[in-house]
Amino acid sequence: MKLLRRAARRPEVDPGKVALHARNVTFDWSGVDLQWMSAEPYASHLISALNMLLPEGERMFIVTYREALAYVKDEKLREDMLGFIGQESMHAETHEKVLRDVLTANGIDASPYVRQMEYLFRKTLGPRGGDDRAGRQMLIERLAFIACLEHFFAWLGDWVINADLEKFGADPRMADLFRWHGAEEVEHRNVAHDVAEYFGVGYVRRCASMVLVFPIFIALVVRGAKFLVQQDPRLPDHGYPRVIAAILAAMWRGALPGIPSLLISALSTFQPGYSPENVGSTAQAVAYLAQSPAARAAAS
Repeated sequence: MKLLRRAARRPEVDPGKVALHARNVTFDWSGVDLQWMSAEPYASHLISALNMLLPEGERMFIVTYREALAYVKDEKLREDMLGFIGQESMHAETHEKVLRDVLTANGIDASPYVRQMEYLFRKTLGPRGGDDRAGRQMLIERLAFIACLEHFFAWLGDWVINADLEKFGADPRMADLFRWHGAEEVEHRNVAHDVAEYFGVGYVRRCASMVLVFPIFIALVVRGAKFLVQQDPRLPDHGYPRVIAAILAAMWRGALPGIPSLLISALSTFQPGYSPENVGSTAQAVAYLAQSPAARAAAS
């Protein structure tokens, strides 16, 4: 699969570990088209599916980490977890606003899909309560699940920072949304892995979790894309085979990350001694956050 890279090269000086903090970004979504990558409508919808998926997922991350904090004695890890919670809270809030100000404004009723995400992340993956052994094990399973997802999000963050979305007519505000989010995912990519290891998530449990998480994540995003295609009056109401074929074609053109490279990334977590440190570049993420229009406006 082709992977188009932006002209800017990665900074060569790595700043090392950075203090994590939430950036109170705001976006003006007035006039953003549903097909925000005008040359790639199916790619637009696949990426936009994340706006429906992420808010509930990230709220589950926050609830789980707040529960886990009671057991963490390492002050540096606690500090990282609090920074992670702050960033994830802002991510959830910002993507939630896209549902109202972009999807609803373009005549899309996202509530059926969102309700399914609520059930998945609040009921199926939500807290069970109690300090007994079973409750503690369920907490650890959720932390392992989050670590797998955060690996993907960091990988996707690295991809979107470098992808030439402008080539496909991307709206600069939507491109900045995903690059800002992606840069923060790269910035905090080690936290979920460090927390999982702190709670004893070893090699076998990490691999077992990835076997479950990878197909579920792909299925949810493709389902979200199909949901948006079905409601888009400018696209034919194709079934899954044609929608998937259109998505694969968009991957080939570089408008989306390719499944083979995503699979290779997932398989990297099966390596003994795996660390997310090599997923993306902190220096590049920090450099993008310094120039992101939304992040700069928040800092001013």
